[in-house]
Amino acid sequence: MASAQEREELDARARQGETVVPGGTGGRSLEAQEHLAEGYQEMGSRGGQTRKEQLGTEGYKEMGRKGGLSTTEQSGGERAEQEGIDIDESKFRTST
Repeated sequence: MASAQEREELDARARQGETVVPGGTGGRSLEAQEHLAEGYQEMGSRGGQTRKEQLGTEGYKEMGRKGGLSTTEQSGGERAEQEGIDIDESKFRTST
């Protein structure tokens, strides 16, 4: 745990725009960065699982195939179409 003086120094650096807490990017104070980092960790651990639940296992795999084909010039769907790769979007069931 950081001492009061260390926290003040970190807070001053954060107010100058420096990220002093991993995952706290964008926070303009030490406390804000701590809250952002906390939310980021929770979101990061649940985001993929939630999406998998929404799409179903097969849909999630198909989405990964499509995403893996994307480039900076083309989306995965465009590239799959161009190269004749079949992406079965019927597997993308959505349940919210």
